Amino acid sequence: SQMAGAKKATPRFRRNYELATGVMRFSAARLYHKRGVALCKKTKIAKKAVAPTAKFVTKKVGGSKNGGERKVLASKGAVYLKEDHVLDKPAKVARNPKVQTLRKNITPGTVLIILAGKHKGKRVVFLKQLEKTGLLLVTGPHKLNNVPLRRIAQSFVIATSTKVDVSGVKIPETLTDAYFKRTHTKVEKKGEQANIFASGHQDYKVSEQRKTDQKLVDKACPGLYQETHPEHKSSADTSAPDSASERTRPLTI
Repeated sequence: SQMAGAKKATPRFRRNYELATGVMRFSAARLYHKRGVALCKKTKIAKKAVAPTAKFVTKKVGGSKNGGERKVLASKGAVYLKEDHVLDKPAKVARNPKVQTLRKNITPGTVLIILAGKHKGKRVVFLKQLEKTGLLLVTGPHKLNNVPLRRIAQSFVIATSTKVDVSGVKIPETLTDAYFKRTHTKVEKKGEQANIFASGHQDYKVSEQRKTDQKLVDKACPGLYQETHPEHKSSADTSAPDSASERTRPLTI
């Protein structure tokens, strides 16, 4: 709101503007006279005398055969600078891995429902969180619903209210992120008549170490499934939800 008695500000327009594309209202000569440039007096400004700077500096030099003094350039040019830094290796930036915080409702022994992947809809038991990547180490166990020891991100699981006592389960210390990392070997083509369309893919084979660790964990928790699913009398019950028809559908939760 404007104050009472205040004058309204009149809009100020440019003196020269474009009437059409490339056609201005005033020409350059017309603006020259309108601005009064011709009336301005040209005054000559005397240049200040600049004392020449010495290019060399005389420095004393020790030694009887060195002449006693030597002239050194006051400002060294680019010729005397260090070689180009393009080939220098950049400094390594220390990047600390982000600590993945675990959800409060996920604790060791919590029964989780997998939302994606090969075992989508199956229930698994959470054992621990891996230190380096923060992924969850889970198991079915494998003997009950064919879910082996594997790591999965907590974004792809739903935590249920069912808890299982896993205090007696001894998890091998070898179960780290490096343990689950797969090595992809390149298959070289042999002979001149090798198939150029061959992808060189090798089927994954479970190592004996993983089989041994899986048996140890399954042996330590034989009654986990009966605690979570009392409707099944034995672990070998064929109605256990290891098939797609018996799995929990995540969209219906």
